[in-house]
Amino acid sequence: MMTQAYYSGISGIKTGQSAIDVVADNIANISTTGFRGYNAEFSSLFEDMQNGMSNSVNPSSIGGGVRLQSTSIDLSEGSFALSDRSTDMAIEGDGWFGIVNNGENLYTRAGEFTFDQNSDLVTPDGSYVLGSMGTNIDFATNTLTTVLDDVALKNVGEQTKLSFPNTLTYPSVASTNAQFIGNLGTDDEVRTMGAAVVDSENNRNQIKLTFTKSIPQVEPGSQWDVVATTETLDGSTIYDTQNGKAFFGPSGEMLSSTLTTIDNNGSQVTIDLGSGYSGVTTIANIPPSSSSLSDGTIGGDLVGYDINRNAEVVATFSNGLQSVVGQVAVFHFRNDDGLERASGARFRESSNSGDPIIFKDENGKNVIGANVMTFRLETSNVTMETALTELIILQRAFDSNSKSITTVDEMMQKALNMDA
Repeated sequence: MMTQAYYSGISGIKTGQSAIDVVADNIANISTTGFRGYNAEFSSLFEDMQNGMSNSVNPSSIGGGVRLQSTSIDLSEGSFALSDRSTDMAIEGDGWFGIVNNGENLYTRAGEFTFDQNSDLVTPDGSYVLGSMGTNIDFATNTLTTVLDDVALKNVGEQTKLSFPNTLTYPSVASTNAQFIGNLGTDDEVRTMGAAVVDSENNRNQIKLTFTKSIPQVEPGSQWDVVATTETLDGSTIYDTQNGKAFFGPSGEMLSSTLTTIDNNGSQVTIDLGSGYSGVTTIANIPPSSSSLSDGTIGGDLVGYDINRNAEVVATFSNGLQSVVGQVAVFHFRNDDGLERASGARFRESSNSGDPIIFKDENGKNVIGANVMTFRLETSNVTMETALTELIILQRAFDSNSKSITTVDEMMQKALNMDA
């Protein structure tokens, strides 16, 4: 039985050393972004069942020591640290970011991402981040084809690396309509109104309307002569001039206008003076005013890519406009504890974890299934005080097992001396 005590003590030392290695690795990664600590789980070795005393109905047993049964992932959430980059992301709740490292799909909680020199969304070591690309970029011409408010999240097998062009153009759209709103009053004074318009060459121009009371006036109501011009913003170049007349009712409401369209450096713009009281009016006792609305968009060049709180990649242009061009994916597993550690804060799927899945809402639409925060990074879930406490306990157990071996050795020496 003394030799069995040897084995018990040796198994305790060996198992204790393995557990200390686990805790030491946790402590070493206490500053690793997105790190998940491991817990050592122990189990007893086989037991030798023996009969107890002759009058006892319960057999006694002597254990054969201890072994390290497994190491399990600590899935508790780490704290969230502020960052100064929108590409730094943290998941609040269940889920993992997907990355491609040397052709292998890995999963991590470390959202320390950035756009590299090729405008690919990558990790610090150059691994690509997985997600869904929008369908609104013409890569042949590096032109934005459509402005999107969101990008549909694709299925697991359709997730690809998020790679965007270094240069991207927001195409200009020439104005086709200019609506004027305001009050001319009833005084015989010259009134002007203006509207900004965009031509087909991506120039911002203006339409200027000059109103002068017609002579003679025909009652009831009033009539105004209108001169419309399209010109550059500084007035140095005039592209077109049109003359017309506006007719107002006795209460100042717009009845009709002979102005229709005007040329804007090669593109036609409809002049809309409204009808009734919804456009230009001539109402007494109301101060003169003017405003305008026009369509068309000035083109712009790419300023940069950012990520919003919905984990969407947003392209910002020099004209101040934006469009969503991609979506960072968040993966889920049926058994997160079954993931295998690849290295540091990175894991790979296994038969125990099951295949990665994308959550769906009640309508069957793919969704992230978690709250993704930008300008945040999830810290390691290992706390120094807990890890040091575990280390002290394991060290005491290690010392106790060492002591048990020493004690058995002393007992055997005494037994041998007794035989002598």
